[in-house]
Amino acid sequence: MSELMSPAVAIVPTPRGQGYYLVFADGGVFSYGDAHFWGSMAGVELNAPIVDAAVTASGEGYWLLGADGGVFAFGNAGFFGTVA
Repeated sequence: MSELMSPAVAIVPTPRGQGYYLVFADGGVFSYGDAHFWGSMAGVELNAPIVDAAVTASGEGYWLLGADGGVFAFGNAGFFGTVA
């Protein structure tokens, strides 16, 4: 069993409810069930930890939210700006 390097901060269900994403403070994302992996910030030096996430209505993308207001978009999630 591997040891996680960062705490989990969010669990986000897919729109169909057949899977979910586990999101970690270091920007790591793990996908389960019908959740597809679209990328992550793992391995990237962040200014602030990730604190939350949201999935697009289609389930083909997601946003990660940093504690400093940074927004990171993956898959078909649009990027509309950030306060960071």
